[in-house]
Amino acid sequence: MPSHLSADRSAAQPPGRGSVDALISQARRLMGDVDAVRRDTHADGSDPQERWQRALYDLALHQLTDLDAHLGQLRDGPGPLPPDAETKSAPAASRPGSLLSRVGSAEWNLLTDEASWSGELYQILGRDPAAPPLSLDELPSVVVDEDRARLTAMVTDCLIDARHIDGEFRIVRPDGEVRAVHMMGEPVLDPDGSTSSMWAVLRDVSELRRSQKAVSETRDSLQHHQHRAQTEHRLAAELQEAVLPPWRGLLRLPHQGPRTLDLAAHYLPSSTSALIGGDWYDALELPNGQTLLSVGDLTGHGVAVASGMATLLGAVRGMAMAGTEPGQLMSWLNQLLDATVQPALGSAVCCRYHPGTRTLTWAQAGHPAPLLYRNGTGRRLHTPGGVLLGATSGASYEQAEETLEPGDLLLLHTDGLVPGHNVAQTVNRLLDLAPRFGKIRTAQECVRAVVKDFGETEREDDACVLVARVV
Repeated sequence: MPSHLSADRSAAQPPGRGSVDALISQARRLMGDVDAVRRDTHADGSDPQERWQRALYDLALHQLTDLDAHLGQLRDGPGPLPPDAETKSAPAASRPGSLLSRVGSAEWNLLTDEASWSGELYQILGRDPAAPPLSLDELPSVVVDEDRARLTAMVTDCLIDARHIDGEFRIVRPDGEVRAVHMMGEPVLDPDGSTSSMWAVLRDVSELRRSQKAVSETRDSLQHHQHRAQTEHRLAAELQEAVLPPWRGLLRLPHQGPRTLDLAAHYLPSSTSALIGGDWYDALELPNGQTLLSVGDLTGHGVAVASGMATLLGAVRGMAMAGTEPGQLMSWLNQLLDATVQPALGSAVCCRYHPGTRTLTWAQAGHPAPLLYRNGTGRRLHTPGGVLLGATSGASYEQAEETLEPGDLLLLHTDGLVPGHNVAQTVNRLLDLAPRFGKIRTAQECVRAVVKDFGETEREDDACVLVARVV
């Protein structure tokens, strides 16, 4: 890349968090310095020069406070700017999103009933500079109805009780636009202590308030989504925990009589998503002494997917207990998924193991075939035909048979086991474990070997593995 392009790209990057933090620290130190000078300035209202000097210190503090707020938004993310944030014709001091605020001043003489406004105040209120300034009695006429009482109270407290004015209200400009105005002011006392006039500095803070509102709404929305995500994760996790087999570690089936299968399984959650996926594994003793083995995956994440997974797994168990063969079971499972209100796709493998003949009968729906390990070597079982569950109505599913031998190891898995790999690559990596499996004597040790090799990698999707060893 040419060097000048690199420089241009670097210049276009926003300042880092450390740079913004440094600016915030500088702004706050400056605020402290200005406040210290302001407190050392004694303005009793008799000297106009001191009065305006004190007002400028107060105004500087407010501007620095606003700057601190804007820098905090820059660091934390202010959210979207107002729709008119790219208005090019607005002056810099009033342009939406600008750190600067338009500032105007006024003085009302109570003895002569005269008023004096700066040109900026006319612009803030949107009034014709040729028109006479509004008196204190007329000023509430440009204030929104809900804020008139607040303005009246501030002015009354200033004129009667000689209190300092520091408050905010909204005004309506002649073009109908509503603006937020911050007003600071003090009474001017004559020698006998009576109020002779009132001065004020008015600042347009509309953009600051709009930006603060956007930040607040963004944070509220983020907190709402976080709470909802946490709730959904908890519900999905509880549902998954309730549905998946309760056994952990070693399992022998059947429970009574010769124990012909040594079983173990493990669930590997996603490391990049807080949502629960639709993967499942299952091993179940059937009434005729046979054993059901199944793994599957319903696409998606969240409560709805976990609920759909629970429905499918319940259907698999129910049909297997009723004696349904794997091919027919897959066909009915496809019809069940096709009839659901919310469309979904799923993949699955369903096996029935006959201990008397050591025969494995199985069917699959768009799922990786089981892997068979024997005498230190491994291979993929011949795959019968079968499409994804929910992909097409009326699909039929073939069956396949495999005769197993004592010491054989059968591995079933879902396709998220090896992140970033296709099915063929995943199968090849699993088959590479055959020499290690040949030295292992329990299903649980085999699962541990798989988890050691694949469990610590970052995965975008959930996965599970089920191992059955013929005893």
